[in-house]
Amino acid sequence: MTGGPEPISAVARAALEQELSDLRVERDTVAATLRGGDEVGDRADQADELQRAAELDRLDRRITEIDGRLREAAVAGSPRTGTVGVGSTVTVRYTDATEATVRITEMAEERDQTLVTADSPLGRALLGRRVGDTVDYETPEGRTTAVVLSLGDGDDRSPSGS
Repeated sequence: MTGGPEPISAVARAALEQELSDLRVERDTVAATLRGGDEVGDRADQADELQRAAELDRLDRRITEIDGRLREAAVAGSPRTGTVGVGSTVTVRYTDATEATVRITEMAEERDQTLVTADSPLGRALLGRRVGDTVDYETPEGRTTAVVLSLGDGDDRSPSGS
């Protein structure tokens, strides 16, 4: 990212808030199945208890991560208009004349080729850029150049040349 608090779009904020709500429900469910200090039965029971405890730890870490990101976004304020930020939809043209439209996200949770994380090489290169800017970044295949053709805020799902 850019080093400071990063704003997020309304769509990205809503997605994080929904994930946070879902995680809290899941955490409550898992926590209710833990026996606490009670003596656990056989090894299978012990292994199951350890697995649930590990799941609870994973959920707590993710909840803390999302809480922190939402607090950071609140400090950052509204996303900048006219520049690429988290939640932006960006259309770029590569040197071979191919074009791609991507959405800058906090994290890629699904195998969606249109999602680019803000901390990926392309995401880092695009953050803060405007329509018409040229970006250079490293890929596994080598250095790549792209021109920002259009930019949308992610809320309307359709890029526009602003």
